[in-house]
Order: sequence, then structure tokens, then C-alpha cells
Amino acid sequence: MKIVVLTKGLKERHRKLICDTAKKANAEVCYAESEDAFPEGFESPDIIYGFGVKTAKTDPALKWLCVPSAGVDYLMGPDSFANPECILTNSAGAYGVSIAEHIIAVSLMMMRRITEFYLSSSNGEWDSPKAQKSLKNSRITVLGTGDIGCTFARRAKSFEPSSLIGICRSGVCSESVFDRIYKIEDLEKILPSTDLLVMSLPATSETLNILSRERIGLLPEGAYIVNVGRGSAIDEDALADSLESGRLGGAALDVFKTEPLPSDSRLWHTKGLLITPHVAGNLTVEYTMDKNVEMFCEDLAAYAQGLPMKHVVDRKRGY
Repeated sequence: MKIVVLTKGLKERHRKLICDTAKKANAEVCYAESEDAFPEGFESPDIIYGFGVKTAKTDPALKWLCVPSAGVDYLMGPDSFANPECILTNSAGAYGVSIAEHIIAVSLMMMRRITEFYLSSSNGEWDSPKAQKSLKNSRITVLGTGDIGCTFARRAKSFEPSSLIGICRSGVCSESVFDRIYKIEDLEKILPSTDLLVMSLPATSETLNILSRERIGLLPEGAYIVNVGRGSAIDEDALADSLESGRLGGAALDVFKTEPLPSDSRLWHTKGLLITPHVAGNLTVEYTMDKNVEMFCEDLAAYAQGLPMKHVVDRKRGY
């Protein structure tokens, strides 16, 4: 069994864990810089850990692709796999800590108007006090209660919001930190009582433009939006219009319908919009990389023994 590792940024301890696990699985491992530079003898691997998108599409011998990302929408096309039986696993569960910290950071930056004060101070100006808001007593709605949404909710609870609502596809979530859980079809009922809407949804046909112009209009005046899931979930023009009008308090987007965000996009100049370049779940965070590698090795050990793997993607659902 041959394994090619394409994941970048691995430390020596990560390589050792992968090699030790592979040895127990009676597998050979090599590390490659790209899909165009597989070492001799590994040109057609059984397993790839990394973004082996091109190989998955062209090599019918590939048996398992493990991507180090949570989202897998880029692998949901009908011709994404030359081998229709190829197993796809992802790294959902590795990014909750990093992304939850990002959500807290951008929420406080907007609500405490840190970005405005920073701009003034960088120009050598002592700004005047501005009206600020607090996470305490805010009504927080989390749209998407997977690992990211739940990890954020546990941290947000310490800020003592007046309500912490979770919304998901099934309307069922085992995380006890939420005050209540609703189904996605209840979203329009919840939005009018939401001060901070946090979105951590995967890209599926069900989530496309889920935050439409009409639903943005249901949010109360001064509400905030944070999106760390996929950009396809928001009507970006409608969001920009609402921000420009001053109706919303602000929005922080880490994901966009087109990435990188085009230079001529109106979003670059939209008032009250905090933009980050899809870095909320960056693999440079030590915990994230550690967890990512551990998850791959956990599944590798199970795969070698013919046991169920924990992180298999349901391609029908898209996550």
C-alpha cells in the first residue's frame, strides 16, 4: 500500500506520527511537493493525504483521498473521481478552535468598533468616543451546528449572551450549550430576534443563497453577520446594499462566492464590511495541524484493519 502526502507545513512530529502509523499499516509513505512531482514508484498511489484533486480525477487506482480541509464542495462534481469507489475523507473537526477564535475576534472588532479606532490611530488621529455594543446580553444565532458552530457557541456562552440559538438541517444537536435548536425552515422566525448571526455552513444545494435579500431584511437594524462557512450561502449584493444603507451594524466575511475576491468587487469598498482572505481555519495554527494529522492517522489505522473510518464524507449530502 502506497501513500503520498501532499499536505504542506508538517513538522517533524507530524511526519513521525504518519510514518509510524503507516508502518503499522504495512504501508509505504512519501512526501511530494505537488501532484506533478510524485517520486518514482509512487506515481499511482493507493492513498493521498492532501489536495490530490487532479489525481483523484484522473487515476482510477486511487482508493482513498483524505483532504486537509473541512469543506469538500470542490470535489462534488460528477467527474471528480476516476474511481467511483474511491473513499473521500475530510478534516471537519480540526478547525473548530481556530475558527471559533476568529469569530470571536471579528465580532468584537465590529461591535467595539476596533477597526474604526485603528484606522484613526494609524493616521495619527485621536478619535472621539463612538457608540459600542457588547456580546453580553446579545441575541446570538448560530446557523450550522457542526464542529465549528458548537466550538464557537461554547466560547460565546462565557460572554453571557441573552440567548444562544442553534439552527441546523435536522433540528437536533447534542451540544447542550445552546438554549434552543431549530430546523433551517425556522430561520425566518429566528432572524428578527438575532443581534449576531454566525454562519458556518457547508456548500450544498440546500445552503445556496440561504441568506437571501429577503432574509437579510428580517434581521433587526444594527445586527451583525459573520460568515466562516462558504461564500455561496449569502446574497453578496444584498448584503452590500444593506451595509451601505446603514441598516446592518456590520459584517465580517472570511469566505466569498469567488475566491480570491476579484479586484473590481464592490465588496472591497462596502461600508462596514470586514474582509479576511479565507484564513479563519488556517493550518498554521499549531492545534489545527496537530488535530488534522491525528485524524488522518486515526482513519489510516482503521482503514488498514478494515474497520469503519470516522471522517468519511457523505457525497449525497456534500459533507
